[in-house]
Amino acid sequence: MSDLQVFHFDEDRPNFEAYGRDDGFRHWLASDLMQMLEYSSMAPVRKAVNNAMAACANLGVPIHENFKETETDGVGADWCLSRFACWLTVMNGDAAKNKHVARAQAYFLTMAEAFRQYMQESEGVERVLIRGEVSEREKALSATAHTFGVENYAFFQNAGYRGMYNMDLAQLRTRKGVPTGRTVLDFMGKTELAANLFRITQTEEKIRNEDIRGQSRLERTHESVGREVRDTMKRISGTVPEQLPAADDIKRVKSGLKRVGKEFAKIDGDNKSRRLAKPGSK
Repeated sequence: MSDLQVFHFDEDRPNFEAYGRDDGFRHWLASDLMQMLEYSSMAPVRKAVNNAMAACANLGVPIHENFKETETDGVGADWCLSRFACWLTVMNGDAAKNKHVARAQAYFLTMAEAFRQYMQESEGVERVLIRGEVSEREKALSATAHTFGVENYAFFQNAGYRGMYNMDLAQLRTRKGVPTGRTVLDFMGKTELAANLFRITQTEEKIRNEDIRGQSRLERTHESVGREVRDTMKRISGTVPEQLPAADDIKRVKSGLKRVGKEFAKIDGDNKSRRLAKPGSK
């Protein structure tokens, strides 16, 4: 299919819509998506599907309504994907390395014009994924820190931010304009979230590997790891983390992504109604 332009509106050739199947659930096969995107194997598609399912879980969108495991001859494990699942999968593809992924992302952009701001790029989806992972790793770090002797977790947590941002957490919250009762992580962009994820995971690894114990020593460890992350960012990009701009509230991003899902479901619901309508009916 190397000469087939699948994400377009040329009626003379098959496009994305032509691959759709309907057995009561309007869907596309992941293996067909592989061909549309001209991947040579299912591996990158399966990876993108797994990330898409994780995004659904973080959004609170039922996975079973959008992803159904199946088998396909010659492919093996496959997935039936809703339109929303296809979009999430495509948004987890690498548009910089695959022009067909970029074309697919642009194709989906035309379908839900009202939500263009949430569909223009994959950063919103990536933010949701990384934010979810940060939450999980923070829980793991908290458990480890308490096991190794932290009694005041707020002090331990603050030490990590102090090392990374050169300021206490309260100062960082003020700088980013974080509302009372909300975590600063919900207002970080993808790059900043990824840097904090690295800080969290590396702190836990260092504590375990070096058997560091006691409140004071653990605070110093967290601060030193935070400072190393800061120095690394400065060395590589020339930007320290507090200079990164505050991002849109992650709750608004999640809400927008969920609305995209509803819009896509409506598209297929309307299409199905038209297909089932009798000729001449209104």
